[in-house]
Amino acid sequence: MSVHATRAVFMRGGTSKGIIFRAEDLPRDRSAWDPIFLAAMGSPDPSGRQLDGMGGGLSSLSKICVVGSSTRSDADVDYTFAQVAVDQAAVDYAANCGNMSSAIGPFAVDEALVAAPTGDEAVVRMHNTNTGKIIVSRFPVKDGRPEVEGDFAIDGVAGSAAPIRLDFADPAGSKTGALLPTGNVTDEFEVPGFGAVRVSLIDAANPTVLVAAADVGMRRIESPIAIERDRDLMHRLENLRRISSVAMGIAPDLENAGRIVSTPKIGMLCAPIETTLLSGRPMAADSTDIIVRAISVGQPHRAVPLTLALCLAVACRIPGTVAHRLVRAGPSSAAVRIGHPSGSMLVAAAVTETGDGYDVPFATIYRTARRLFQGEVLYSLST
Repeated sequence: MSVHATRAVFMRGGTSKGIIFRAEDLPRDRSAWDPIFLAAMGSPDPSGRQLDGMGGGLSSLSKICVVGSSTRSDADVDYTFAQVAVDQAAVDYAANCGNMSSAIGPFAVDEALVAAPTGDEAVVRMHNTNTGKIIVSRFPVKDGRPEVEGDFAIDGVAGSAAPIRLDFADPAGSKTGALLPTGNVTDEFEVPGFGAVRVSLIDAANPTVLVAAADVGMRRIESPIAIERDRDLMHRLENLRRISSVAMGIAPDLENAGRIVSTPKIGMLCAPIETTLLSGRPMAADSTDIIVRAISVGQPHRAVPLTLALCLAVACRIPGTVAHRLVRAGPSSAAVRIGHPSGSMLVAAAVTETGDGYDVPFATIYRTARRLFQGEVLYSLST
């Protein structure tokens, strides 16, 4: 074994945390990245705690970002996301992480990967290489550096910070090439353990499976902890995810779908009701427009993946989808208040009907981010 040290920054982005590397500090041969990322995160760990690395034992705390000069004229930086499995020696590049996307703009400014802003706002255009999409990050700056302090709070993160606006330009078809990969607003699948299940398959920022919670045997308000403990439910949901993956053209068969763990994600939905958050605080039914419980990378999410939230907001605007039937009625131009286990999230999505389907010019969400540590990450590799 040999010990290596590589320059890195540890950042929180939204409700996720991860290591951010500069592309120039990693091998040009991307096949050499996986061992580095696994070792740095402390994976695989059969106990699921990642104590020998920087990971936190949850999918939302086991993330890697690589940022470098852009290969596109319409972007300032290239950004590659890697989801590191906790208990397996697997690194998945199939999808983007919306939450960690909020950390990339401030990172690029701090690292001088983009020109220092001259005003009181920075605008960083990010090319996400996982999806080929452009995300525009806007955030306040002070003396040419990203502003950290502010009064904007997001549920699931203690305290407040400066807001970061993320505009996902033309997010439809991020992996499958179409907003509705099957061409349908709903599909019905025979799923072992569930029987016939009606779903909506949406690809806006990341492919997502949306299903009514009642249709998969949930009481509609289960906590992530309760869902995780129900191994039978988790197994059946994985069956649904794999079947949906094949239907969306992400994987050729169920076996290969099992290897692509980061996509599609699953959102179990219900109409607004009073719920109890992970903090113990009650959330009134009239404070949300729709409620979701999410499965991401094989684990129930403690909040909601940002890209799943974008897909859900888009689906709420498309008549006939599972989400549209459950969402609280409101103006078609209004943002959607999405209830999740840690609180709620406001997502604005522009959806327009075209002659042969729907177009999504943009989707917008606000997050916060903070640099937690900078220096070198140490990891051991087999020689």
